[in-house]
Amino acid sequence: MLKTRIFTAIVLIAVTLAALFWLPPRGWGAVTLAVVGVAAHEWADLCGYAKWPRLAFVAGSIAIGADLLYVFAPGAGWPVAVTVDVCGAGTLFWLAVAPVWLASAWRVESKLVLALTGWLVLLAWWVALVQIQARSPALALAAMAIVWIADTAAYFCGRAFGRRKLAPTVSPGKTWEGVYGAFAATAAYALAMLWLAPDLLRAGERSPIAIAGWIVAVLALTALSVVGDLFKSLLKRQRGVKDSGRILPGHGGVIDRIDALLAVMPPAALLVQYALH
Repeated sequence: MLKTRIFTAIVLIAVTLAALFWLPPRGWGAVTLAVVGVAAHEWADLCGYAKWPRLAFVAGSIAIGADLLYVFAPGAGWPVAVTVDVCGAGTLFWLAVAPVWLASAWRVESKLVLALTGWLVLLAWWVALVQIQARSPALALAAMAIVWIADTAAYFCGRAFGRRKLAPTVSPGKTWEGVYGAFAATAAYALAMLWLAPDLLRAGERSPIAIAGWIVAVLALTALSVVGDLFKSLLKRQRGVKDSGRILPGHGGVIDRIDALLAVMPPAALLVQYALH
């Protein structure tokens, strides 16, 4: 299983990097919209949809995305209203709704609520990912790296030092020590980015306050990555499944791989839009 996980991870990384840097923005949007379609199928399964409602949800996800892609300008990205409205709504969900949902272990029975939630989190992630890639593929990679670094640090710190459970009824393997390790690693990453990409912050905004604000923003994104991970774990636990799907050998489903990114990319897109150079 370990060899399978490593091989799948290598393939995923290679394909993602090739598409991220070689595809034009509209092509990247089309490819990632296909990923949304697969994730939508998994979301519908986690929500317990029957066959036809599941297909309708997937078709609706792709149709909404295709409609949005129609107004995408290759040289400029989405209209500002699309980025602000969609990513803003997604950010608000992860900041205000998802934590309450998790704290109460809310089991939603309404198919409409589940569908609207799925469309929001999946499409906000997609809009953000496409918008940042249109701005700069390297910036999109840097934003996703926050999640990857946080996940890796949380895993190893949790294994080495984990004692206090973070959310034992939702995800028994996660610990507070792992979370602290994730914060430490992404704070170091935020500082390193200021050295590796000196033009990251707007000209004239490299004061101590601006740098501190940048680090706080990265730590906030790290915290949201934890929320995204736990939210997916709650859905899986309520459904009684180990993985969101089986499409990725050794890794489960697409949602298993993008759960934290679902929560991080919408606010990252807003950060890129209004705070970064």
